Order: sequence, then C-alpha cells, then structure tokens
Amino acid sequence: MEWIADPQAWIALVTLTLLEIVLGIDNIIFISILTGKLPAHQQPRARTIGLAFAMITRIMLLYSLVWLTRLTEPLFTLMQMEISIRDLVLIIGGAFLLAKSTMELHSSLEGPQQPTTDKAAAAQLFAMVIVQIAIIDIVFSLDSVITAVGMAQDIEVMALAIVIAVFFMMAFAGTVSRFVDTHPTLKVLALSFLLIVGMALIADGLEFHIPRGYIYFAMGFSVFVESLNIRMRRKIEPVHLRTPHLPDGKDREAQ
Repeated sequence: MEWIADPQAWIALVTLTLLEIVLGIDNIIFISILTGKLPAHQQPRARTIGLAFAMITRIMLLYSLVWLTRLTEPLFTLMQMEISIRDLVLIIGGAFLLAKSTMELHSSLEGPQQPTTDKAAAAQLFAMVIVQIAIIDIVFSLDSVITAVGMAQDIEVMALAIVIAVFFMMAFAGTVSRFVDTHPTLKVLALSFLLIVGMALIADGLEFHIPRGYIYFAMGFSVFVESLNIRMRRKIEPVHLRTPHLPDGKDREAQ
C-alpha cells in the first residue's frame, strides 16, 4: 500500500477514474438500450448485474496482466497487418455491436408491436439481455484495461479506479436509461453512436486507430444539438418507438 503516500499515484487514480467513466459512456448507452426492452421493475436489476459483470471482468483481466500482454502478440498476418487475439476480439465485438445496433434500430422503427406477457418468454428475454451485456462488456473491458495498464504503474490504483468508475456508472445508469426512453430521438441517436463505436472497434482491430476524442466530440455535439431540438419542440408530442417486449399498463407507466 505504499502508493497511498505517493502524490503521483493519487493523480493517476483521479485521471484513470475519469478516463474509465468516459470510456464507459458507450457501455452505459448499450446497457440502457438493452434493458429498455425489459419490464420496468426488472431494468434496475439487469443494469446492476451488467455493470457488476463489467467490473468483475475488468478486475480479472487486470490481475491477469501476463496473459493480457500475450493477447497483443501476433497470431497471423493478413494483408501486411499483424492480427492478435486482442485484434480478433475487437473485430468480432465491433461486428456484434454493428449488427446488434442495426437490429435494435429495425426493432424500434419497424418491429412487431405486440407486448410479451408469457412468464417463460420474459425470463428468457432477461437471460438474453444479460448474455448480450456480458459479451459486449468483455470487448469494452479489454480496451479499457489495456488503457489502464498504459497509464498507471500500481495495480491497486488501476483496480480502485475501475471500481469507483463502475459504481459511478451504476449510480447514473438509471438516469441515462430513463432519459433515453423518454426521448425517442435520443434512443435512435444513441444507436447511431453505437454504430460509430462498432466501426471504431473494427478499425482498431485492423490497426487503423481512430482517436477517441474525435468520436466523443461528435457524440457530445450531436447530443447538444438534440438537446436544443428538445427544448424548442417541448410542446410537440414525440413519436413512440416500438417496444414489443414491454407489457402495457403499469410497467409502461412506471417508465
């Protein structure tokens, strides 16, 4: 615990925590959209499970640094590009994110309208949401932990930064989810963000690195413009996206 008396370690902790929160924004958006398909009373539980899994995954990767460094060793060469296990995970994860975002856009705009009321189907849906969150958590965790390893020297500092960031995300995930559900255009915009993130992950896997600052600036500017649209058109009734898995009545009113 010598790092406690080291001012540089505290600076690294604050910097890394803020960075983990910023890197977790796309994760929160993805979790919010997936859990939005569940009944209102199940959404907080699903968000907590999803973010807890993200924290556990990141800490396990962090304490497997030797194995983590091996992930960056080239497996094979494709068109003069050296592809590692990390690159494959990013490419597959990015493709999954592209496919899932496209399917969610279709479901929200042109999907079936009938709500699901069968208990077995509801339980299956909850399990599917958790599995999908777990898959994308692994992709986001891999990138996040590699960033943490590059920024801090003490593994305790990295682990503490991850824990603080995840608890921060747990505190605000519900607010983000409710805000996205309340404003349908923001949900479509968020899905568009995930398409960009998926493309960036694939590009990273193919050794074409897009600076994250460009992506987050585009997201922030789009949200700023949309917030102006919401304020200017506050009296206009928004469109209602299709939510086939949410039953009518109390659950919809609870949102």
